[in-house]
Amino acid sequence: MEEVINAITGALWSPVVVVILLLSGLYFSIRTGFIQLRGLPDMLRIFKPGRKSDSDGGISSFHALCLSLAGRVGTGNIVGVATAIAIGGPGSVFWMWVVAFFNAATAFAESTLSQIYHFKYKGLWRGGPAAYISEGLHSKWLAVIFAVCTIAGSGLFGTTVQSNGAATAVYNTFGLNTVWGGCIIAAFTGIVVFGGVRRIARVAGIITPFMALGYILISIIVLVCNHTAIIPAFKSIFTNAFGIHPLVSGIIGTTISMGVKRGLFSNEAGQGTGAISSAAAQVKHPAEQGLAQSFSVYIDTLFVCTATALMILVTDSYNIVDPNTDTILLAKATELGNNYVAFTQAAISTVFGNLGSAFVSISLLFFAFTTIMAYYFYSESSIVYLFREKSDRCKKFTLTAFNVLFLVAIVYGSIKEADFVWSLADLGVGVMVWINVASLLLLSPIVFKSLEDYRNRKRRR
Repeated sequence: MEEVINAITGALWSPVVVVILLLSGLYFSIRTGFIQLRGLPDMLRIFKPGRKSDSDGGISSFHALCLSLAGRVGTGNIVGVATAIAIGGPGSVFWMWVVAFFNAATAFAESTLSQIYHFKYKGLWRGGPAAYISEGLHSKWLAVIFAVCTIAGSGLFGTTVQSNGAATAVYNTFGLNTVWGGCIIAAFTGIVVFGGVRRIARVAGIITPFMALGYILISIIVLVCNHTAIIPAFKSIFTNAFGIHPLVSGIIGTTISMGVKRGLFSNEAGQGTGAISSAAAQVKHPAEQGLAQSFSVYIDTLFVCTATALMILVTDSYNIVDPNTDTILLAKATELGNNYVAFTQAAISTVFGNLGSAFVSISLLFFAFTTIMAYYFYSESSIVYLFREKSDRCKKFTLTAFNVLFLVAIVYGSIKEADFVWSLADLGVGVMVWINVASLLLLSPIVFKSLEDYRNRKRRR
C-alpha cells in the first residue's frame, strides 16, 4: 500500500508540477503588476483586526484571514520545514521563499475568484475552487473531483499529518502515549468544529495571531543568542539552493522539490483551500479578500517558516538524510537522527533548556489544533457544495458520517509512522494542485478584470 501511494505521489509531484507552480505564480505576478508588492498598503489596511463584516451573511475579512492562516500555520511550519532541511538541505528554504513570493499572487487570484463565485447556504457564504470551477468553467464533473479530493486530502490525509506532528512532539517532551495525545486533540477539536462556521472563525481569530506572534518572539530570542551564526546560516541557504556546496550538488533536484512541496504544503497557495476560507468572508470587493489572502502567505512562509529554519540552522540542530536509505549525509546533530520534530525542539532548547522542548510541543498542539479546525471547514464546505441540492436528511447523514471519519483520522494520524502520513498528505495535495492551478489559468481573465475594477474604484474615491 505504501509503495503504491509513494509511486502515485512521485508522479503527481514530478518536476513538471514544480515548474507549473513556479510559472503560474510568475504569470499571475506579472499580469497583476506584482500585486504582492504593490498591494501591500491595502493588505495592511484590510488586515486591521477591528474591521467588521458588512452583513450577517459572512464572517469578517480578518476572521477569514485567520481561518486560512489556521490552515496554513500548522505542523508544516515546524515539522515540514525541518523535514525539508533534513532531506533537501538548507537550500530548500530558499525555494520555499521563492514559492511564497510568487504564489502570493496565485493566492490573490484564487481568493478573488472564490468571492466572485461564492454562494449562500443557510444564510452564510460558502464556496472555493469547486464553486468557481463549476460556475466559471461550467465543469461540474471536475468540480466534484476537486471537492472529493479536498475532503480526502484535507479532512482525512492532511488531518493525520497535523495530529502526527503534535502527538509526536508531546511524546518527545512529556512521554504521553501518542494515542492519548491524538484522543485529546480529537476531543477539543470536536467541541469547536461542531459549533459551526462562526465558532471556528472566532476561535481561529483569537488563537492564530497569538500563537504566531509568540512563536516568532521565541525565535527572535534564539537568533539574538546565536547572532554570530545568522550570516553563515543565510550563506548556507543560498549556496545549497543552487548546488554550489559539494555536499548537496548531487541532491539539487531534491532540494528544489522539497522546498516547493513543503512551501506549498505550508502556505497552501495554488492548492485552493485558502480560497474556501475566503469564500466565507463578506467584503466590499472580491479583490479585497484576494489581497488579504496574499498577505497571509507572507505571514506563513516568510515569517513563521523562516523563523523555524533559522533557529535550526544557527544552532546546527539538524542532519541531512538520504530519504531512500536513511543514511546521514551530513551529521550536525547525530543524536537527533531523522527525528524531524526534534530538530526544532533541540534548537529552542539550546537557549531555553527543557522549557524549549515543552514550548515546541505546546506550539505544535496549538498549530495542529487550529489547522485541523480549518481542515474541517474546508471539508465541510466541500460536502455542502456536493450535497447542497440534496434533502436535509441526506446532508445531515453525510456530515455525521464525515465527522466520525474526521475524528478517527486525528487519532489514526497520531499513531502512524510520520513518513507514510506525509505521503498521504502529499497525495491529496498533489491532486488538488493539478486541478486548481489549471482552473486558475483558464479563469485568469476574470481575475485581471476584477483587479482592474478594484483599482478604478480606488481612483474614483
